[in-house]
Amino acid sequence: MKKAGLWIDHRKAVILTSSTEGEKVSQISSGIKKHVRLVGETPLDVSHEDAMDRQFDHQLNKFYQGIIPFLKGAESIQIFGPGEAKKELEAHLKKHGLDKRVVAIKTMDKMTDRQVIAEIRRHIQK
Repeated sequence: MKKAGLWIDHRKAVILTSSTEGEKVSQISSGIKKHVRLVGETPLDVSHEDAMDRQFDHQLNKFYQGIIPFLKGAESIQIFGPGEAKKELEAHLKKHGLDKRVVAIKTMDKMTDRQVIAEIRRHIQK
């Protein structure tokens, strides 16, 4: 039985999959720089902000799509992280019919990669 757990925010995902063949840890970077929203005072500023929002959304969608292959075949998926990315990923999983395999979504603060892996391991081995 393959189980998967991941910690995710808008910058990276740390994925741990566990099966009878062992564990595998993968890390995916979104490549997204910090997204700062500015209030534009001219139509040109607003247009530039809209373009940046569209680019941010495009990069996020590409990031989430890159995570899906790591979760295929998992009978259970647990998602952890500090912010909105958990629910956004769940929406992408739904598009791929994987949302029914999500057994937990939990808020978890930022940690080192080593701490993240230990925490995911603790949760998926229950």
